[in-house]
Amino acid sequence: MIHCRTLGPVDVSVDGAAAPAELLWRKNLALLVYLARSPKRTRTREHLIGLLWAEKPEAAARHSLNEAVRVLRRLAGDGGVDTDGGQVRLSPEAVELDLDRFETLAAARDFRGAAAFVAGEFLEGFGVRGASEFENWLTAERAAWRQRSIQVLTGLTEELLGAGYGAAALDVARRALLLDPLSEPAARTAMRARALAGDRAGALACFEELAARLGEMGAAPDAETWALAERVRRERTWRLPRPEGAPERGEVPRRAPLVGRAAELERLLNVWAECRRDRHPIVSVVEGDVGTGKTRLAEEVVARARLDGAATAAIRAVEADLADQWSGILGLARGGVLDAPGVAGAAPAALAALREGTPASGLGRAFSDVLGAVCDEQPMLLLLDDAHWLDRESLLAVVAAIRDLARAPLAILITTSARPGRAELDEIRARLGRDLAGTTVHLEPVPAAALQDLARWALPRYDDIQIDRVTRRVATDSAGIPLLAVELFQAVASGLDLRESAGAWPEPCRTLDQTLPGDLPDAVVAAIRIQFRRLSAEAQRVLTVAAVLGGRVAAERLGRGAGLESARLAAALDELEWHRWLGAEPRGYAFVARIVRDVVERDMVTAGQRQRILSATEP
Repeated sequence: MIHCRTLGPVDVSVDGAAAPAELLWRKNLALLVYLARSPKRTRTREHLIGLLWAEKPEAAARHSLNEAVRVLRRLAGDGGVDTDGGQVRLSPEAVELDLDRFETLAAARDFRGAAAFVAGEFLEGFGVRGASEFENWLTAERAAWRQRSIQVLTGLTEELLGAGYGAAALDVARRALLLDPLSEPAARTAMRARALAGDRAGALACFEELAARLGEMGAAPDAETWALAERVRRERTWRLPRPEGAPERGEVPRRAPLVGRAAELERLLNVWAECRRDRHPIVSVVEGDVGTGKTRLAEEVVARARLDGAATAAIRAVEADLADQWSGILGLARGGVLDAPGVAGAAPAALAALREGTPASGLGRAFSDVLGAVCDEQPMLLLLDDAHWLDRESLLAVVAAIRDLARAPLAILITTSARPGRAELDEIRARLGRDLAGTTVHLEPVPAAALQDLARWALPRYDDIQIDRVTRRVATDSAGIPLLAVELFQAVASGLDLRESAGAWPEPCRTLDQTLPGDLPDAVVAAIRIQFRRLSAEAQRVLTVAAVLGGRVAAERLGRGAGLESARLAAALDELEWHRWLGAEPRGYAFVARIVRDVVERDMVTAGQRQRILSATEP
């Protein structure tokens, strides 16, 4: 059998061996591919002569066709080529094109498998001089297969983004743009990949390059591309220190990828897509111990919702909120609800109740009314992070809003730990799958394969043996907790020498939040110290203030304790949030994990510093 690769520079083999030179003659090869792409793999002799030998006298042209058919018949095997009735026909078993397998995989939406066949343009670099009809056909085929290849590559990009593999998604999007720099679907996937990686400037640069190319042709990006660019412009601008050795233009500092959560992210995104498509409320609950990545996973969903054009609002509860009535609802109001498009359509009384924040029996009803007005304009997603610390009134108001807005595209995303238990959250879990649409995702420690992916990201110069060795050590010291695994890998990249540590960790029936710094493996404590020292001096000062004060701390109070004016404070807070030391919301900042705060407070703060911070931050 003849095997022919056509997506990219042409490559031909016969029964697994290199093709003989006579088959690679341009017109012989053109005849082979053309017949293989023809309906029923059949063409008349007259058609083929006009296609490839129109410049020759008829007798010479027929002789050339006969010689080409003779070569194909000899290499295709018995019955491979049939020339009865003035037609030339290839049998299905004579020639196999990569396009056949490519199209089968693409039709089955196996984008990863299909993308492996895309090595460039159809018959890249190939042509037949003097055969204008063949060249016209080749031009049309290239356009069609370029479009199909881009569809496959953009489909794979979206799959990778949906699984959290942002870097791989961007690489595939770049491949699509190389095929066609004017492709708007390819440009949009590249923009989404960059935006989800936090590279807002890179995403907008991609849009501007596309607009410039189209402008040279007298065209402009379509409405969908413009809308995505506008959403990216509304994304947050991070004020981050330039990585050491980076060029002045600067690149976004590396942020640990989401690993080991592809299935969970896909479930959450599928539920979100259902909410938008069917326009009904959904609730997603992400549960797991501290440090298992609940917040990170939720942030991935929220970021995608914003790029989808949804309004979003988020709060992160702390222990003090449990006794603060209506603090959750008022936090959501400040965290995005009152700034959402469409909010002006709500009743003035409802808006006034949320803005003034006066706890009253009608506050829950006002919350539902405002959400309804927003959802009339676009879908909305609310994130309740660490919802086990939310006050009872706010949790009940969220449940009531789900009931009141039965035909609204409203998504509630809840993250929670098993302890402390909350009856209100138990009720929501019990209703999921019955009278309430949604899903529950339980996060376990990440598997070894995912830790290896993280190791390759953090330690790109390590070979497979070194990656395996360091992964096994990190798996032991981190217990598969992503938060600590990231710290350990990054500390190894900074020079930490992992030493043997005995015994299992953590202790049975204990969570990261219940663990004291002295209970942690020495390597974990050392990793936290190393990563602390890698922060800028101003970020270190802000972090020590947050550690001393504990709980959720307003930005203004952090600034007083660190002695920083607003611009320098904002840059330090961005750095800490980017590297996931602190989580933020309009009401203030809190440590992502209490155990990290405890290590910083114990090991990074002197008694004198503590006293100065407390004095500077007194009301």
